[in-house]
Amino acid sequence: MTKKERVLAAIRGCQPDAVPTCFSMHFPKDQNAGEAAIRQHLDFFRQTDTDVLKLMNENLIPDMGPIRSPADWAQVRTLSMKDGFMVRQMELCRRLLEESPAEAFRVGTLHGICASAIHPIEHRYGYREVREMLCGHLRENKTPVLDAMKRINEVLCQLARAYVEAGMDGVFFASLGGERHFFTDEEFAEYIEPLDLAVLETVKRAGGRTILHICKENLNMERYARYAPLADVVNWGVYETGFSLRQGRELFRGCAVMGGFANHAGTVLVDGPAEAVKAQARQAMAEAGRAGFILGADCTLPTGIDYSLIRAAVEAARE
Repeated sequence: MTKKERVLAAIRGCQPDAVPTCFSMHFPKDQNAGEAAIRQHLDFFRQTDTDVLKLMNENLIPDMGPIRSPADWAQVRTLSMKDGFMVRQMELCRRLLEESPAEAFRVGTLHGICASAIHPIEHRYGYREVREMLCGHLRENKTPVLDAMKRINEVLCQLARAYVEAGMDGVFFASLGGERHFFTDEEFAEYIEPLDLAVLETVKRAGGRTILHICKENLNMERYARYAPLADVVNWGVYETGFSLRQGRELFRGCAVMGGFANHAGTVLVDGPAEAVKAQARQAMAEAGRAGFILGADCTLPTGIDYSLIRAAVEAARE
């Protein structure tokens, strides 16, 4: 089987000739744009030999000014694919498609509405602060905040469609907001879920596949049960949130599941040794089964990780 055929077999719930693999990392800041980013992606893909080639997305929603009150969200303007950050991301997409093998399963990263709403101002206030600010402003006066989020989501849908139309096999969609300590279940259902689902629906209408990545810890995984009909593969923090691969199979029936490794320093995939990596890969495959499963990590791996350790996991998946 080709790499793409392996992934598609897993999506169909079948057992391919080998368990497909998907790992990714943020590349150094001085090498995450332009030609340097293409070289980094291709080097990572060749050295690790993963089945999924994931285009990272460092071209985030731009800062449009300080936000201190709900009314300030009105300054978030309408965005389009003609904006510089989107032009740069799509140029990376086209270049990667040109230079990477078509037999790979290629996906473009897209950050969901919660992350995309806070990205512009995170550098101003700090990560925890902007997460709390978004929740607080929606509770205080939701109209201008939600209107801004809808404007942002429009361009996320445009990017989703553009990825698939350019030739990507699908979208790696990173959803944020499921943690119990920020939004309540009711708030998540009102503010986050409809916008996230709109992006996933756009991917499916365009003919692409979706890898739903659920970010962070202390998750209420039940919030994502309604995402399942629009997800081909689901990946979450198995180790971060204490929700096992077996539990994921029960919750996301009809979806392939992805995981098996923690992604932080001090864990086996990050620190090795290679034989321990292989042992954990075998354990994950034994737990999840080899049908409808993709071997991966809870989230992106640390910049600078030894590629040979990732390669060890891939080799174990092909035993």
